[in-house]
Amino acid sequence: MADLTETPLSSEQLVDGVLLKALRDEVRLPDGKESVREWIDHPGASAIVPVFEDGRTLLVRQFRYPPRRTFLEVPAGKLDEPGEAPEDVARRELKEETGLRAERFEHVGSAHPCIGYSSEAIHIFTAHNLDRGTQTLAEGEFVEVVEMGFDEALDRARRGDLKDMKTITALVYAAYANETS
Repeated sequence: MADLTETPLSSEQLVDGVLLKALRDEVRLPDGKESVREWIDHPGASAIVPVFEDGRTLLVRQFRYPPRRTFLEVPAGKLDEPGEAPEDVARRELKEETGLRAERFEHVGSAHPCIGYSSEAIHIFTAHNLDRGTQTLAEGEFVEVVEMGFDEALDRARRGDLKDMKTITALVYAAYANETS
């Protein structure tokens, strides 16, 4: 197999945001030529598919500013601190966004949603043995909880009704994990 690695030569930070850093790197290509790569440095995230004993799950409904619309999504959140464990993030975000506490989390996969321009990796978990509580949303966060059958959520993903890639991927991973366990 050919070595397709691109070697960084220099890096310039264009934006140092609250969530993201935008960079422009000069790289050496596998053929020795040079090129430019613009990319976003993202801390990573965890996404959670709650699995109730009766075969139901839940999604959260929230407005997303960049596409200027409301989406149905699995609960999720970013890693806030360097070295923060993805399962700890999953536990925190599930409680904050839905009020649910889970006795057990199962890591069912990871995905890189935007490989052409972002370093983001999303760690996907299913959450089991759930207890209900109260949402503890962050300041400025507005989230509505929507319960439905897991099969309905998966069907909505398959039909294209769900547009968020992390949600579609998380539901597929959760379905596969359920089939193989």
